[in-house]
Amino acid sequence: MIKKTTFFKFVILVILTVVTIFVLKFNSEFKINFYKYVYEDSISFAKINNWYKSKFGSSLPFSDYFEEVTPVFNEQLKYNSSSIYKDGVSLEVGYDYLVPALDSGIVIFIGEKEGYGKTVIIQQENGIDVWYSNLKEINIQLYDYIKDGSLIGSVDENLYLVFIKNGEVLDYQEYI
Repeated sequence: MIKKTTFFKFVILVILTVVTIFVLKFNSEFKINFYKYVYEDSISFAKINNWYKSKFGSSLPFSDYFEEVTPVFNEQLKYNSSSIYKDGVSLEVGYDYLVPALDSGIVIFIGEKEGYGKTVIIQQENGIDVWYSNLKEINIQLYDYIKDGSLIGSVDENLYLVFIKNGEVLDYQEYI
């Protein structure tokens, strides 16, 4: 038997989805603003996830039915030296270094960035987008929710980090 709260979450989710689709279909001004905000501006999926968790108790509507997973990897960032690299910092981390997430957030990009190589962008709960670049291997998927200390991937010797909030590049020294 489905719990009432789970059923309520599901009904709210369906109603919001249907209303959004309906308004997008019949209101061109809303559609333009919606697409501009979602695709051109930096929508904070991490903030939406936090709001949802605060109102409904979990990040997924049916998380009560999933088996609890205990993380095997939970590390803090360690590096030997740092130097400025393009918009961020290059950290000398050692050969085959396993890269941990600096903070919790949602993976919003996985791919190649010119001059940075394989890159993962995690939108942290504090609204900062962190680029983890020069990755050799990537161990996460797009739209995964990542907790701080979780394994992102690995690098050979140097990890490039960039910190961006509201389109502004931030000083890396405040975050590593």
